[in-house]
Parts: sequence; C-alpha cells; structure tokens
Amino acid sequence: MKDIREDIAWAKINQDVLKSLENPRKLYWVILFCALAAFGVGIGCEVYQYQTGLGVANLNNPYAWGLYISTFIFWIGMSHSGTLLSAILHLMHADWRKPIYRFAEAMTTFSLMTAGLFVMVHIGRLWQFYYSLPYPSERGIWPNFQSPLLWDAMAIFTYLSSSILFLYVGMIPDLAICRDNMHEGWRKKLYTLLSLGWEGTDRQWRNFRVTYLTIACFLSPLAVSVHSIVASDFAMSQQPGWHVTSFPPYFVAGALYSGCSGIITLFIILRYVFKFEEYMTKSILKKIVRLTFAISMIWTYLNAVEFASVWYSNDQASKDILIQKATGTYAPFWWGMIFCGSIVPLTLAFKRAQTNIPVLFAVSLLLNLGMWLERWMIIAPTFSHGYYPWTWDHDQWPSLIQWGMVFGSFGWFTMLFMVFCKVFPSVSMYEVKEMVYHRSLHLKKSETAEQGAH
Repeated sequence: MKDIREDIAWAKINQDVLKSLENPRKLYWVILFCALAAFGVGIGCEVYQYQTGLGVANLNNPYAWGLYISTFIFWIGMSHSGTLLSAILHLMHADWRKPIYRFAEAMTTFSLMTAGLFVMVHIGRLWQFYYSLPYPSERGIWPNFQSPLLWDAMAIFTYLSSSILFLYVGMIPDLAICRDNMHEGWRKKLYTLLSLGWEGTDRQWRNFRVTYLTIACFLSPLAVSVHSIVASDFAMSQQPGWHVTSFPPYFVAGALYSGCSGIITLFIILRYVFKFEEYMTKSILKKIVRLTFAISMIWTYLNAVEFASVWYSNDQASKDILIQKATGTYAPFWWGMIFCGSIVPLTLAFKRAQTNIPVLFAVSLLLNLGMWLERWMIIAPTFSHGYYPWTWDHDQWPSLIQWGMVFGSFGWFTMLFMVFCKVFPSVSMYEVKEMVYHRSLHLKKSETAEQGAH
C-alpha cells in the first residue's frame, strides 16, 4: 500500500488543494454551525459566571479546580500532536507526515489557545491574570518564580508563540502559491501580505530550510518540557494521589496519546469534508494508528506503575484515594477511563481495524473520552478525599456552568480549526510535490536497475 501516487501531476496538487479553500462538502457548514452554537453556549456560561460570581460553578474549598483545570490539562495534551508529527518526524525524515502535518500544527496552535481560555475562566476576575506575568513593579512586588503555576504561564506562552511561528514559517511557500492563483479580493491581499514576497529562489529555499529545521529542533524538547511542567503542578504538591515521581513522563505519554487520537479524528473529517482522499490515504492513516497504539501501551504501562507504586507504598492516604477511585463515587468514571484508554485501543492491533474508517472514527472518539476522564480522575478524587477528615465526602458534581464551558471549548476549537482549513491550505502543496518527486525518482531508479539486471 502506497502513501501517495507517484504519477500525480504537480498542477493537480495545486488545483485540488486550492479547490478545497473554495468548495468543501456541505458537511463543512454543518460542522461550522454546530461549532458556533457550542461556542455560543460557552460564551453565555462565561458571561453569567462573570456577572454572578464563581459560586455558580459549584467550586468551593477544598474542591477548588473542577472541570476547568481538568479540561485545561486535556487541551495542553492535545497540543502535543502537532509537534510530534511536524518536528520530531521531520527530524527523522519520515516522508509520510508531509500530507498531514499542516493540520496537525494547526491543531497544536488552537489547542493551546483553547487551554489558555480555561486559565482565564478559572481565575474568575480576568484582570488578575496580569499578576501571573513576570513584570517589573514599581510597588516592589514580583511574582513568585518558585511557583509551578508561574512556570505554566511562561512555558505555555513560549510553546504557543513557537508553535504559531512554526506553523506560519512552514506555510510561506504555499501562501505564495495561493497568492499567484487567486483573483483580486481580500484573499489575494491576505496571501500577498503573509507570503513576504516569496519567489522561490535558491537563496530563499536555503534560508527557509535552515529556519524550519532550527524551529523544529527547538520545539521538540520544548513540547516535552511543557507537559512536564504541568505535571509538576501536581507532583510537587503534598496532596495524596499527586505526589508521584512518575507524573512527568506519565503526563507526556498521555499528551501524545490524546494528541494522536485527535489527529485520527481530524484526519477522517478533513479527508471527507475537503475531498483529500487522494492525499490523506489509508496507508498514512495506518501509520498514525500504529503510532497511537504504541503510545497507548506506554500510557497503560505508566498507569499501572502509578497504581503499583501507590498500592505498595506506606502512604495510606494515597492508597485510600486509589481505593476510592475504584469503588467510590467516581468508580464509573475511573473504570470508564481504564476501558477507553487501555482496553479500546487493543482493537487497533488488528489489521482490519487499522484501515476501517468508521471503526477508527469511533475508536478515536472513545480514546479522547478516556483521556479526558483521566484528567478529571487526577483532580476530582484527590480534592474530595484529602488528608483531613473535614475534606471528605465532598464529592462535588460539576455544575451546568462548568459543563457548558467544557462544551463551549470544543466549539471554540472546532470553529478555529474549520475556519483555518477554509482560509489556509491544510495540505502542504510543496511538501507533497517533494514527496511525489522523490517517490517517482526512486521508482525510475528501480526500473533502471531491473532493466540492467535483465
């Protein structure tokens, strides 16, 4: 099975990708309308919470985080997919990433933008976000640089700005193609501005390659550090169930897991909606599925390590949290996490399932559901059963306002992603041309070698 045809014409690549910017299938508008409606629900909940107070979110002491921080961690995890496919696989010279890495990079950027919203929402008083920035103050008050929360703010801002730069730099040659093929109008002006006068000269290509490679080298360790810092928010505390040394690699594995699951979902949607069946082939999907399966097994192993380290330790409070997860109020959600995160991915080990589009779409949604439950199961049980007896039996069910915010975040992400794919090419035209050229060149060499052998 081939990743992409060797005989596809370069002009047809331009034509197909540019056509997707103008004429997607009708399902695009259905998805966009649903996303706008969901985002509207989130906006309404935020306005109501802002006017009424955080009490409507059913947050209290000790249950102070709830779905807001759980979903924040989930979206940070989703952002790792773009770095994995774009930066790491680019450094490994994996050609199969070329038709799909663009939308994966966009997924990274919009996931981070969605995660940042939950920081603002959780603060309640939005203007207090100013106090988490490392600014000089004439009052002599500086933020606490030893706080992991401040590390979060700096790491996420760095990762977001770097991801936007990585996405934009990689699009410059394609923006020039869009500029040269568009008639007068706002698109023509936009592409002319963003393409930075690209003409495709040898010097421009050399500088482009060096810049893109440099950013890729920078982003690879940065992606790992960001989620390790998020894990430090928990691991450096003394709360039962959180003070675990394996949290940084566990969080990174979970981030890659949810990110790859999200890529499978978006791959299938874009493949149909924008008519990219010829570029987003089942062969490429099969590679992503196998990568997701491998990461799921790593995550399952780290999950088992965490449970074993708690069970065989002398920390009775942490052991009580683990027992409560398995048998208490949150047991259905904890077992749902185990089922969706560790049992469901076993279907990906079967070859038939690796190219079955409906099965993969359903499995990818279940995997992300499991990863979202995992984030919630990290936070909720610990807050409801801490060290002190007076904090017990506070099994708070999130309010409708919290659920509305979570629902709205998915609408916000989907809206940004679908608008991006309608305005900018979600398949890299120049990278696909390079892929086709190298494959055709390899084919010709193989044919020449066979003829010489005869």
